Amino acid sequence: MDYVIRPVRADEWRAAKELRLAALRDPAAPLAFLETYEDAAAQSDEFWQGRALRASHGTTALQLVVESGAGPSGAGLSGEGGRWDGSVVVLVEEAGAEDFWGQAVERRQVQLVAVYVRPEARGTGVAGALFSAAVEWAFGLKGVTRVRLYVHEDNRRAEAFYRKFGFVHTGGTVPNPGDPSKMEREMEFKLP
Repeated sequence: MDYVIRPVRADEWRAAKELRLAALRDPAAPLAFLETYEDAAAQSDEFWQGRALRASHGTTALQLVVESGAGPSGAGLSGEGGRWDGSVVVLVEEAGAEDFWGQAVERRQVQLVAVYVRPEARGTGVAGALFSAAVEWAFGLKGVTRVRLYVHEDNRRAEAFYRKFGFVHTGGTVPNPGDPSKMEREMEFKLP
């Protein structure tokens, strides 16, 4: 499979929206995402434009996409760009701030969120390449020595991939916002 991994550009908000909506229609979406398809689909174009803009600059967030059928420059075989087969959003968390869960961030770190690979691209190596690019970018930031993520306690497929990549459980948990009887488990990847 020919693909490139690259940051999303601000003007690609329509493609970012399409991929996010596809992710939210995936059967694993209730375990993997804290947003519903209906809520995301109801968002305005301005919402999607702002989301792509914030995730394109790489100072507080960066969205990386896997583009298949694209040449090294990101130009697709047809000259218009390839199909987006996956994505991950990298959030920079600053020491002293509160994270999404309302917990104090103790040190500058990065959190991976919104991980998705289309079913037809799974098992091809793109998820590992996507994570490698995200982790490399994160550790290139000054002061970052830890990358973390949360995985729903019942999302065994995702957890197995994270373990295979090298993430380990920290013992930290937070209640799932949609079902407080279920836990989101923190996993981390540290510099050796």
